Amino acid sequence: MQFNLKFITNLVALALAGSLLTGCFHKKKYENPITKDTLQPDKVLFDRAINDVEHGKYEVARLTLNTLINTYDTSEYLAKAKLAIADSWYREGGAHGLAQAEAEYKDFILFYPAMEEAAESQWKVCQIHYKQMEKADRDSAQAIRTEDECRVLVTQFPNSKYIPQAQQMLRDTQEVLGQKEYLTGAFYHNKGAYPAAANRLSFVADQYPLFSGADEALWQAADSFRRMGDRFENQAADDYTRIVRDYPLSPRADDAKDRLQEMKRPVPAADPGAVARMKYEDENRTKKGMLSKTINIFASRPDTHTAAKSGPPAMTTMRPPTPVSVPALGAAGTSGTVTGTAGSSTTSDVSATVSTSTSGIDAKPDARQGAGTPPPTASTVPGASPNSSNGASSSQVAAEQQQQQPLPTNRQLPKAKKKSKKQLKQEQEQMDKLKQQQNPTTDQAAAPAANTPAKPQ
Repeated sequence: MQFNLKFITNLVALALAGSLLTGCFHKKKYENPITKDTLQPDKVLFDRAINDVEHGKYEVARLTLNTLINTYDTSEYLAKAKLAIADSWYREGGAHGLAQAEAEYKDFILFYPAMEEAAESQWKVCQIHYKQMEKADRDSAQAIRTEDECRVLVTQFPNSKYIPQAQQMLRDTQEVLGQKEYLTGAFYHNKGAYPAAANRLSFVADQYPLFSGADEALWQAADSFRRMGDRFENQAADDYTRIVRDYPLSPRADDAKDRLQEMKRPVPAADPGAVARMKYEDENRTKKGMLSKTINIFASRPDTHTAAKSGPPAMTTMRPPTPVSVPALGAAGTSGTVTGTAGSSTTSDVSATVSTSTSGIDAKPDARQGAGTPPPTASTVPGASPNSSNGASSSQVAAEQQQQQPLPTNRQLPKAKKKSKKQLKQEQEQMDKLKQQQNPTTDQAAAPAANTPAKPQ
């Protein structure tokens, strides 16, 4: 073990020394040089600036390029000079350098959108935010910016050579964003906040279908709906169906089939395209070694080896759904059944009426006093038969009773603390004293009479 540790230490030292020597004796070539051989003054300034950029003299190079732009305002090298300024900031790096590079690249795209280098500038902007992206359990601002900039590259420059790289970067970024949402939903699920868990986990599977944990997110979302009662049986069945159909090779596929059979729901057939995609992902997924797993614990960059390698990434951002614990309002100022645009009726959980008389405020009882009492039904009214609720059938009565059940909530009631033996003993003594005061015995009632002296005749 000591030999292996010493060998690894020496290997790292040699690699660092080699990189330092390479940086000292070899310059890094510039990506967009001008090959035209001429002795024009503007071309001489441009070549001098590029030579400074290759040797790491970024400040000197920017001064030379600004001199070219300000002196030769009609030069054919203006676009190249402006791009070289952005590249110098990009090579310099750091938070300040990358921010300046992004601003310069955006200006270049604005002034020269038809040039071939415009797509390259947008690709550099994607890389700027991708390099600053953090893990899923940390700030996701850079990941969101990476997703937005890569989508701009794919939509505005569809014929660019950077499209395959941008799509893979999108898949890697959406893997990190999906992991963040999944961890939040799993936390709510473990805490028993099932409406919040179902809302988050369902959003993950809908927004990022290529996320490596989408099948597990659907499983936990279905479990959250199942724990909220029979009222949400359809939502749970839909999630189980998606697992069987869209993720057939998932470890949860067989369990989802069993749940569907228990619920007496049809079990769908596996999608052939989903089977081929999951096989391709298993064969082409990067395998991590022991050293990379150890280093990843201390690294600030996210681990994207589980990201998908195929399939179209999500190009639009969906709006998160409303949690089921929030009452549904059919329409403004209305209650009951409301007809939608497609002709379907939706039942509102919120009812409101407008009173035209102000005298009822003092005359009528407070409506909040009966807020927690459900309306009487045929089963609760004395002398009424179960099937005599205004001609409604038993199934309709059951549906109404199910609809009248309170919505699930994320708030969990605190558990009662276990009382100590001393507290239980004190409570028992107090109860005994109260019983003696309320029901005195005959001996206790006769004792005062026996001790009373007789009256003289």
